[in-house]
Amino acid sequence: MTPRPTVALAAGTVRGVQDDGVRRFLGIPYAVPPFGRNRFSAPQPVAPWQGVRDADAFGPTAPQRPYGGAIGELLGSVRIPGDDILTANVWAPVDASGAPVMLWVHGGALERGTAALPLYDGAAFARAGVVFVSVNYRLGSEGFSVLDDAPCNLGLRDVAAALEWVHREISAFGGDPSAITAMGESAGGALVAALLARDDTRPMIARAIIESGPLDAQSPEKAGRVTQQLAKRLGVSADRGSFLGMPPDALLDARRDQAAGSSPLGGAPGFQLAIDQDSLPQSPHKVLGSIDTPVLIGSNTDEYRLWFPPESLAGISRLKLLLARLALRIPGRAVTAVRSAFPGATTGEVFGQLATDILLRAPLSRLAAARPTSTHVYEFAWPSPVRDLRAAHALELGFVFDRLDDDEARRLTGPDAPTRLAAEMHASWIAYVKTGDPGWPVFGTEGMTRVFDIESATMPQRRSEIVDLLPSR
Repeated sequence: MTPRPTVALAAGTVRGVQDDGVRRFLGIPYAVPPFGRNRFSAPQPVAPWQGVRDADAFGPTAPQRPYGGAIGELLGSVRIPGDDILTANVWAPVDASGAPVMLWVHGGALERGTAALPLYDGAAFARAGVVFVSVNYRLGSEGFSVLDDAPCNLGLRDVAAALEWVHREISAFGGDPSAITAMGESAGGALVAALLARDDTRPMIARAIIESGPLDAQSPEKAGRVTQQLAKRLGVSADRGSFLGMPPDALLDARRDQAAGSSPLGGAPGFQLAIDQDSLPQSPHKVLGSIDTPVLIGSNTDEYRLWFPPESLAGISRLKLLLARLALRIPGRAVTAVRSAFPGATTGEVFGQLATDILLRAPLSRLAAARPTSTHVYEFAWPSPVRDLRAAHALELGFVFDRLDDDEARRLTGPDAPTRLAAEMHASWIAYVKTGDPGWPVFGTEGMTRVFDIESATMPQRRSEIVDLLPSR
């Protein structure tokens, strides 16, 4: 008979599943359901329960719509109905005692994604001696609206509450609360950066891993543009009372219509973190350079190729590139440098590489330069053959989780991705969680970077001259 391990937590006892040397506990609430009177409010503590609560299935997913269009064919989604969406999942070695901890925060542009994706299974980390935790948080209008009389950054507040839960409870699963590595990709990386920027949550993080995550937050006015436009579309005011009158599905439908045809650099505004005295007093990019928490950070060579399908790139003219360059204050020398670094690149590809550098690579490079002795930098460069994605946004996830056989990973990598590279990246991430050393030097004065490819190598940062030419925020 398969063992059913139990763990006693502050709110009650949970019963998980044990298999292949790993104990798994899924769908554990770290806050009450954020609906009804708790909707558009800060996360509230869980009420104690009686008896033993089964923790053998993922909790409900936050309200969202699946990806559409070309991206929807590459990025999958999971929908689990229900209101109890603020839950955590734990994978722990059966004999864990004082083991290092990894807290995973999923991405999805702050409006999609879930910890329940099979790609994010933490068993491989647990078999390597790490207690792995993943969490769900509020998304889209429910989590990142800027309303006149409601708290800002509710999704970030959820993740902060989840971190507090991990810090408080993880020893019951055999984890060391003083050895938590917070890790996130894309929007999840932005949330990890925000946790590091907060004085209350930063002390709970021993190390951090930020994969392709934006490092900035916006003024409430700029972050609130998406909310203002949604309110106008719905014919209501941008306040808590009005949004409470809108079912989650109505907000999702309005957002879908609003975002139709948009991209990361154009169209309708997207959800963003807001600078807010209570939840995020300063933009992370202004704080992270002055703190000493070790960080492993990086991006993918061709991030933009997930955002812009080939037909979109082909439609970008020299005039559009010029207008974008002028709007973003990009000097002509930067365009020349990109063309030199990528011989034969089309105008659309030059535009895309500039988008990659402005949104991700330049900010992370400046962060590493500001704290060269406590930052490890990587670049994921392996080119996928699928739809000419090359080293696109999110492609590294199947390698980091060492799950290239997962359907979600294969949509991006194809069936013949290099398993040796996955083993290498997975081992590097585990080594970083355990020791703070992923296997290559810190950024330092030479800009040392690990480039992951068929033949990985450590070298001074590539294309640094482009970063130097781009304006800082």
